[in-house]
Amino acid sequence: MPVLESDLTVAVTGPTGTFGSGLVPLLQADDRVARIVGIARRPFDPAERGWTKMEYRRGDVRDPAALGEAFAGADVVVHLAFLITGNASRGTTREINVDGTLNVFRAAAAAGARRFVYASSVAAYGWHPDNPEPIPEDWPVRPATRLFYGQEKAELEQLLDAEAATTPDLALYLLRPPVVLGPHAVGAKDVLPGPLAPIGRALFSRPRRLPLPVPVLAPELRFQFIHEDDVGSALQLCVVGAGPAGAYNIAGDGVLTTADVLREFGALPLPVPAAPAELAARAVTRVPFLPPVAEWVEAFTRPVIMDTAKAKSQLGWRPHFTGWEALRATLA
Repeated sequence: MPVLESDLTVAVTGPTGTFGSGLVPLLQADDRVARIVGIARRPFDPAERGWTKMEYRRGDVRDPAALGEAFAGADVVVHLAFLITGNASRGTTREINVDGTLNVFRAAAAAGARRFVYASSVAAYGWHPDNPEPIPEDWPVRPATRLFYGQEKAELEQLLDAEAATTPDLALYLLRPPVVLGPHAVGAKDVLPGPLAPIGRALFSRPRRLPLPVPVLAPELRFQFIHEDDVGSALQLCVVGAGPAGAYNIAGDGVLTTADVLREFGALPLPVPAAPAELAARAVTRVPFLPPVAEWVEAFTRPVIMDTAKAKSQLGWRPHFTGWEALRATLA
């Protein structure tokens, strides 16, 4: 693993998203970081956000030449740009997510960067019945059955591992968070994944509690959440910390149930076993020609609860928010 000194230049793709909002202020305040290059397709003014160390570079991950120019002199490249929602075709999404990520990694290697930090996802594990609980980082990532997001995350981890094997001077760090919550997630794509984002925006833009408790069936499904600030601190440790390269699970402490989430909204949960809901979700995933919005039901076929001990012991990472506190911060 390369040991990094101070006066670092860090290039970040997708710096204005939820992950970037958690990371960039930490890099701004870190004396070891001298310069930040923010690469995005849409112009923005870093100074308006107080990011005085950042220089904006307009660039598209599908343009290797633009990436090469932006990464010149970079010690670390953090890749956060990824399409989850929107009206882009599946082909365009793959060009940006899969081909674009490989472009970013190869441009970082060509620029002589020493660390590459990639925001993956719990979805890389896939929702398989033989997944252990809690799932450790050395369990293989496997494509989801139907969900394109999970398929691409798993495929990209495998592709990046293969690329990293041929570029030993570029250390690869992978972070696997669950659903990311927090103040900047309100109205953003990350509240609920993919085409479910409009539902998330509708829910999280409303008052925290319902005026009257409404009875709602609550399958005993379990979730992990993480606060955006804790994702930012994990990314920062990958950028400047002394921890070894590799994959790391990160999540807020504690596991929440459907009933816990409903209570936070002021509903009256009526607990029911998880098995019927999981069976129904699996049945939906077998429907041919499943529309994209329905593919996300696969995430409910079997919960994935991650073991976060490695990030704590090897990165030195500690979440400041429990999963419950991350949910409450978002609702507040």
